[in-house]
Amino acid sequence: MKILFLCTHNSCRSILSEALFNHMAPKGCTAYSAGSFPSGEVNPLTLEALVRAGVSTAGLRSKSSDEFEDLEPDIVITVCDKAAGEACPLYLGRAVRAHWGLNDPSELARGDAALNADQVATAFDECVAIIRQRIDTMLALPLEVLALNRDQLQAALNGIGEL
Repeated sequence: MKILFLCTHNSCRSILSEALFNHMAPKGCTAYSAGSFPSGEVNPLTLEALVRAGVSTAGLRSKSSDEFEDLEPDIVITVCDKAAGEACPLYLGRAVRAHWGLNDPSELARGDAALNADQVATAFDECVAIIRQRIDTMLALPLEVLALNRDQLQAALNGIGEL
């Protein structure tokens, strides 16, 4: 099974999702992440949060969704509201699509209302915890059964996004 996590910039939430899924998933399941307008770099606070969670950061990089034209993912999950509103590229084919909206913890470190470093780290850790819970729930689904019914799988995955 191949999962593609999509976000706009592929620097935070989709990277966290890719790394956590690959850390938690059984053999034969692989996650990838991409952005519709990738930033070109992974947010350093994302990497720090993964290290705190005991998840490898090796090989993580910000990528464009164009890199995955030949991937043919089974499932595509958008993790930001902007990406959810964008049209998925046609080459994603028959992938089941779901949305797991997540607040962007990296936004808390920018702007006039920027929080202190401890508050930002806590926001990243909370995002990691939400993603971990959603992946746990997803991996507990009888995917081989749900894969026979795309509508059921999509409804289940969207339901997980509401956790």
